[in-house]
Amino acid sequence: MERLLEVNDLQVSFQVRDGEVQAVRDVSFHVKKGEAVGIVGESGCGKSVTAQSIMKLIPSPPAVFKGGEILFNGQNLLRYSEKEMQKVRGKEIGMIFQDPMTSLNPTLTIGKQITESLIKHQGMSQKEADLRAIEMLKLVGIPNPDKRLGQYPHEFSGGMRQRAMIAIALACNPSLLIADEPTTALDVTIQAQILRLMKDLQQTLDTSIIMITHDLGVVAELCDRVVVMYAGKVVEEGTIEEIFTRPKHPYTRGLLRSVPRLDQPKDEDLIPIFGTPPDLIKPPVGCAFADRCPEAMKVCKAIDPTFYETSDTQKARCWLLDPMAQEVKSS
Repeated sequence: MERLLEVNDLQVSFQVRDGEVQAVRDVSFHVKKGEAVGIVGESGCGKSVTAQSIMKLIPSPPAVFKGGEILFNGQNLLRYSEKEMQKVRGKEIGMIFQDPMTSLNPTLTIGKQITESLIKHQGMSQKEADLRAIEMLKLVGIPNPDKRLGQYPHEFSGGMRQRAMIAIALACNPSLLIADEPTTALDVTIQAQILRLMKDLQQTLDTSIIMITHDLGVVAELCDRVVVMYAGKVVEEGTIEEIFTRPKHPYTRGLLRSVPRLDQPKDEDLIPIFGTPPDLIKPPVGCAFADRCPEAMKVCKAIDPTFYETSDTQKARCWLLDPMAQEVKSS
């Protein structure tokens, strides 16, 4: 399957009063056409910064792109000017933001916010754009779409606002949809409806999806592959089956142990990941997870591990996968 997006060795920092926050450190991953990829990790691990870097929505300064490339259909978006990016945003890459109440413009009707990109990118007349907007609202499951077109965000419920955000993001039928924590503020019933909707739209429109979330249940429901991030780096990558049944990195195993499961005994406690993430103004020399890892060795704190491939589709950045470590464990 052809790759639609390739992020290679991306490095993004923020200049702050105390120094340079290395928010994204040599991040690499790819998304194939029609594929859904989940990026998971704790708050502050760099997943949202990575997503916004793809859209070039991070103000610079204070952000500084230190290196790497973001290839979309073979073109490096980091070399695009703001004017060139405006032609990409909405038309080729759509984004669903974390909080629809703050992302939607409270002074504009929902219809106006959907038709704006259609008029700009598709060259539609207002009448054509209105018809398309009604079609999109109907597609995302909003009742009475012709009436809702003239309403404002405050007249929508939380779930309907999120559906409206999806309609805006998909109005121009982009080939890539980035969803940044799209279900965080919603109750579980609405979450399930939104995920089912996104899954149906992906199959209907053949849209590639990047799902940014800390909720592993959301990833299991929607995604084909998972990228696990910690302290600004990718620490593991694999298919849904590999990550959920055969995780290789201690951090991934820690995330899975801290999530309740239906097959878990009622009297069995969840096991949290103790400690806090490192300060990215002064990142550790070795593995960033070493201070919190129950399986850490001396080498973990001294040298940052490289990736070890455990299958054609799974790899993890951990010294425990080194052949020498395997020999010690087996002896």
